[in-house]
Amino acid sequence: MELLAFGDTGWGDELFRATLMTIAVSITAMLIGFSFAAIFTPLKLSKFKFLNLIANIYTTVIRGVPELLVIYLFFFGGSGAIMFVASIFGYNEYIEINAFVTGSFAIGIISGAYSTEVFRGAIQSIDKGQFEAAKVLGFSKFKQFYKIVLPQMLRLAIPNLSNVWQITLKDTSLISVTGLVEIMRQSYIAAGSTRDPLFFYSFAAVLYLLLTFISMKLINKLEVKYSRGY
Repeated sequence: MELLAFGDTGWGDELFRATLMTIAVSITAMLIGFSFAAIFTPLKLSKFKFLNLIANIYTTVIRGVPELLVIYLFFFGGSGAIMFVASIFGYNEYIEINAFVTGSFAIGIISGAYSTEVFRGAIQSIDKGQFEAAKVLGFSKFKQFYKIVLPQMLRLAIPNLSNVWQITLKDTSLISVTGLVEIMRQSYIAAGSTRDPLFFYSFAAVLYLLLTFISMKLINKLEVKYSRGY
């Protein structure tokens, strides 16, 4: 256990900070994913085929391409794209994107593709008769969404969103290639320094399992809360 001690004698404090970084990236990525889902879910449900096509391209391409490739594209291509735009305005210096921003955004786009499909399925599972009743009662579009769609969508979506969260949490291990020090990167550094990879990678697995376990407990409470009365 000396290897996990805090201070100069062990790697406990470094792994603790790396765990906080993993949580921070995961939460940020999920929020970014929800933002993308808020944009593309209405497009998936739109009556206009062109809008459907845009949303289908997004969800199909992102879910069909390996997550690591998406991260590489944003990490290596993002700086190039920004530098190209900057050069148009006369700025020709090298621009490096922060690894946290790049990793969170890349994983957020992946999370958004899965969240879009979850929200689409949840909304389509709501009985159409409820929408017809809302129109008869004179509910506005906003009131329909706030009073009818949102509560039921959350109830139906939460079980599947738990899977999206697990995917997002595990995908944070991939951004170690960007140099961001999260659990996987810190375990790699510690394993290389101590020449004890089995111990540190096993401990990394324990940390991921612990985060997943705690997450599932919290999500189960949300599921119970939004399922009251059903």
